[in-house]
Amino acid sequence: MFKLARMLLPQQRILASPLRLQRLISTSDEVNAEPIIKSMDTIGGLPTELVNEQKLKKTSRTLSTLQNHSVPIAARVTVSKDESRDFMAVFPDLVRDITTVTKAYNCSDAAKWFAQVLQYNVPRGKKNRGILTVLTYKNLVPTQDLTPENIKLAQYLGWCVEMLQSFFIISDDVMDNSTTRRGQPCWHKVENVGLTAINDALMIENAMYAILKKHFSHLDCYVALMELFHEITYITTCGQSLDQLNSNRCVSEFTMENYKAIVENKTAYYSFYLPFALALHLAGYKDAEAFRQSKTILLEMGNFFQVQDDFLDCFGNPEVTGKIGTDIQDNKCSWLAVVAMQRANVEQKQIMVDCYGKEEPAKVERVKELYKELGLPSTYAIFEEESYNMIKTHIQQTSRGVPHQTFLQILNKIYQRDS
Repeated sequence: MFKLARMLLPQQRILASPLRLQRLISTSDEVNAEPIIKSMDTIGGLPTELVNEQKLKKTSRTLSTLQNHSVPIAARVTVSKDESRDFMAVFPDLVRDITTVTKAYNCSDAAKWFAQVLQYNVPRGKKNRGILTVLTYKNLVPTQDLTPENIKLAQYLGWCVEMLQSFFIISDDVMDNSTTRRGQPCWHKVENVGLTAINDALMIENAMYAILKKHFSHLDCYVALMELFHEITYITTCGQSLDQLNSNRCVSEFTMENYKAIVENKTAYYSFYLPFALALHLAGYKDAEAFRQSKTILLEMGNFFQVQDDFLDCFGNPEVTGKIGTDIQDNKCSWLAVVAMQRANVEQKQIMVDCYGKEEPAKVERVKELYKELGLPSTYAIFEEESYNMIKTHIQQTSRGVPHQTFLQILNKIYQRDS
């Protein structure tokens, strides 16, 4: 079990799996390396047994998302309307705090503009990272510590994560020249904004530290929170740099090693480890091993999440995802591109070289057709299910203080998502 997932997720350094896992997709640069299993019957490059298993499932899989929910619908974690409403209720206070600080520097016009920037960019997404911070904190502390004051502190931390996310998104959209985000025009595409968006992004990032100073400077964890935000910001910008550098390379140079480095640094740290670690600090956790084990699990989830994102960029429904995928046109080092080059024959590799990273719609469609010819939707379906099971096993092996249900709540939320 877990054949695909074991290779495509980062290697487990803390919790060794008891199972010896087989390779279905090479993670080395030697595409023509001698296979480990020589006599396995395959269909489209996949073991026949696995392909038939997928066909026998009673419910079907669409290209955009699995429909055979291994996790019962009732067991799936959804953010309650009350939780979402309570989180949103803090946002006006956040805007007021930030504009007050801005006005103090004799910048009333900038404060008025910045309020619009915040309203347009920060609260419009699913707010998963921010709400995850709050839910994790609630799971970590005793009931008697869940005072309105402490919950509001967790909510402020959650909004700081959402502000950091907005800083990254605005910058990324400018660099990629994207057009839509979260179902609306990217900020730099809004009339009278343009490249002013770069300064707006910087203001959002730095206003986050004003919030931390105002609400957390009296706490013992203040320095740890500040250092964590600085560290994760730097790690993420390093990942963005890797992403941009790889987008200037030919698709034939993409490797799984580079892909994992991009994903871990650009996505996994700030999307999964940051909200969780913030909650640990606020809850008073000091055990370094608890942080280390948590990081291992959460980076695995981050890789899982990004592979989903890559698949949805190509095959997802823009009306559901809220954005038009451009990974092919942007020459992104995506999971689909890497696996396609591993699996393709000489002729198919040439198609990728000729068409990948090109703007022409016909070439983009040819790449998508090639992905289907190579069986990548089926590969992804198997990867998603086996990744879920593997991460769940690793969660059950953790031992240092953090309740397993806290991790499972996150995993169940992202499993088989369609946006």
